[in-house]
Amino acid sequence: MADVTVKQLAQVVGIPVERLLNQLQEAGLSFSDEQQTVNEEQKRILLTHLKGSSNRETRATPERITLRRKSLSQVTVGHDVHSGKTVNIEVRKKRTYVKRSSLLDQQSETEHEEDIAAPVEDIVAQSSDTEVVAESGAEIEALPEELNVQVELAAEEPELVAEAEEVISPEILPLADQVLTQPVAEEKVEKAAKKKPGDKSDRGDSEVESDFKKGRGSKRGKYQAPEREDEEGSGMRHKRSKVKKRRGSEKSEKYREAEEALTHGFAMPTAPMVHEVLIPETITVAELAKRMSVKAAEVIKIMMGLGAMATINQVIDQDTAAIVVEEMGHKSKIVKENAIEDTLGDVLNKGSKTEARAPVVTIMGHVDHGKTSLLDYIRRTKVAAGEAGGITQHIGAYHVGTPKGEITFLDTPGHAAFTAMRARGAQATDIVILIVAADDGVKPQTVEAVQHAKAANVPIIVAVNKMDKPDADPDRVMNELSAYDVIPESWGGDTMFVKISAKSGSGIDELLDAVLLQSEVLELTANTDGAAKGVVIESRLDKGRGPVATVLVQNGTLHKGDILLAGLQYGRVRALVSDNGSLVDSAGPSIPVEVLGLSAIPHAGDEAVVVPDEKRAREVALFRQGKFRDVKLARRQKTSLDGFFETMTIAEAKVLNVVLKADVQGSVEAIADALVKLSTDEVKVEIIASGVGGITESDVHLAIASNAILIGFNVRADSGAKKLAEQEAVALHYYSVIYDIVDQVKGALTGMLAPQFKEEIIGIAEVRDVFRSPKLGAIAGCMVVEGMIKRNNPIRVLRNNVVIYEGTLESLRRFKDDVVEVRQGFECGIGVKNYNDVKAGDLIEVFETIEIKRDL
Repeated sequence: MADVTVKQLAQVVGIPVERLLNQLQEAGLSFSDEQQTVNEEQKRILLTHLKGSSNRETRATPERITLRRKSLSQVTVGHDVHSGKTVNIEVRKKRTYVKRSSLLDQQSETEHEEDIAAPVEDIVAQSSDTEVVAESGAEIEALPEELNVQVELAAEEPELVAEAEEVISPEILPLADQVLTQPVAEEKVEKAAKKKPGDKSDRGDSEVESDFKKGRGSKRGKYQAPEREDEEGSGMRHKRSKVKKRRGSEKSEKYREAEEALTHGFAMPTAPMVHEVLIPETITVAELAKRMSVKAAEVIKIMMGLGAMATINQVIDQDTAAIVVEEMGHKSKIVKENAIEDTLGDVLNKGSKTEARAPVVTIMGHVDHGKTSLLDYIRRTKVAAGEAGGITQHIGAYHVGTPKGEITFLDTPGHAAFTAMRARGAQATDIVILIVAADDGVKPQTVEAVQHAKAANVPIIVAVNKMDKPDADPDRVMNELSAYDVIPESWGGDTMFVKISAKSGSGIDELLDAVLLQSEVLELTANTDGAAKGVVIESRLDKGRGPVATVLVQNGTLHKGDILLAGLQYGRVRALVSDNGSLVDSAGPSIPVEVLGLSAIPHAGDEAVVVPDEKRAREVALFRQGKFRDVKLARRQKTSLDGFFETMTIAEAKVLNVVLKADVQGSVEAIADALVKLSTDEVKVEIIASGVGGITESDVHLAIASNAILIGFNVRADSGAKKLAEQEAVALHYYSVIYDIVDQVKGALTGMLAPQFKEEIIGIAEVRDVFRSPKLGAIAGCMVVEGMIKRNNPIRVLRNNVVIYEGTLESLRRFKDDVVEVRQGFECGIGVKNYNDVKAGDLIEVFETIEIKRDL
């Protein structure tokens, strides 16, 4: 073979180049580079070196030799040889020989020589008086595998005793003691090495001798060395020595390994363990306890101390779990499981073309102050005339093109029940127009609108409406609003005040100028070429078109056919309808449109975004639905000790169950919130089910099962539901004004209140004398001093202004005639039922119980 480089030789041999270079250097060859050439002579030298090192390793004297022997035999089990059962027995014996020099090299101290040598010599000396015969397999089993020394003793052969003494030499005894008493942990080894020579085991030599003679601890006189504890008192005992007579096979290897497995080096922690606990949005009590490495019972105990009741499998919310973790001394780390949501970030941030957009203006104010009338005048429509009761009960979005420019208006309800709608309007807007009637001043919903606008950090333009009325007082409006930090510019503030009349149209142009001026100051811009992003203003269920959501686009452009993700729902946009009812193919920023094609009705106020594919939209929607369900369950299951008393009170209270259906999602929220607020300690409104759309048969079945009333707001029942309701005598209540719903339910709750009674004293009679009647007993001759006395009314007998009896007036006579009533200033005879202890000077008080009408 020709000369090759070191690298080629390494590839042929199949080892790394670095290893081959090291072997060449060990063989005495000077090689340092993988490109150096190796000739035949150098290969021969390397081969000789490798063979020599292998032989040296092979010829090395083993430190320990283990011999194993296996024998087979048969034993007949049973009384009869012919009918008994034959069992095959396999006996395995194992003997290990250890090199003595290796044991001596490991010896470090000889301080335990007396401690172990004396007991062993006593045992050997007394073996002649006791029948102890050790078979060839006898071992000192207390030694581990590293030190198995075989001892053979026979009482009738003194030379074997001497041989045993020679085997257990003083040189090995200290090492044996060290191995016997060596714990697993290194700290215990050091303490065992420092033990004083004078220290003895708990049991003395005399006790060892007596145990040996009596054969204590065995049935056949076997001797078992006393167990010895280490200084730590951990209860782990090691046998010092054991010489016994073996009958049968030796202890199996499996049993010996099981004994060794019991020896462990666990050390008790000296300081509290502080864990960093990751807390998701929902977690069960058992999982929380597992993450803190404690028992679930301890977590439940802590929660009870904090006033919250929970079971081991109950789901708790993130805030409660964080408090429990901190209370138990650990560190909590809040985890937001939004990995799927984060994937939408890159999609939403795309788009670089920025253009100016129209301002989004929300009209807010108290009910009947002219919000919708103002919008009607601007749009040249009559929306207010079409509203039931002349009040707005939906949030409307309109895009208006004026000579001054384009503006998107959001018209919000002014009724107290529509707080959530007004809050959504303030969050989705750029400018708030606050309508205040000049003849009515600031009202509660006006103040609430100011608070919503300030919370959303949105500039306010105050429109003082109804200036055409003779009793209009704009200065009063300014004074009242200044108390809520709305200061007009004429007073040195930053809020524009515009005096208008929505009926005559005066001041409308100045108002639009103020809106556009404010929008220029804000410099409103948006991306037009990116994925659309917006907010759900309102949603409803249309019988012919399915779920319909009103979406206000805030960024990007929404196209027909896009995959839209709106809160918990998703779907492909099948159609876009503008605010005037026409179909459009796309909608840019600040444009409100109705979207058709979602899987279900989204919640008003949800964020709506366009995602690239339907798969990702479905994943995010399902993830949100699961998270929403878990969080809702955790909040519903969360109970407290105080809640037990509330539950007991509610159980005693009367409950009015309601099944509510409305035309839009916002109305459902508003009505449900208004009805629940009617609840008191005695009567309670329970919304069993609520939804958007007409009343169906399933709603009627639910109302029947839960004994609930059916309320439809701007919706009607279908034919099947009507027929079922007639058969089951279930009343269907239709409403178009929210005031009527609140008043009707309030009246129903009033009728459910427990009656309240009041006692009213109608007359007092003074006893002048007492007569005895064989039929009626004691008859009190009285003078009516106040009011009138009526028969069969309840009475009280007073003596010295103290009530001594309460009963019923049984007999009332004037002279000898029975009468129904006796008025003041007349005498009468009164017979009290089942009472004869009437005395002169007593007062008889007659009263009646009156039921008082109660209101909520």
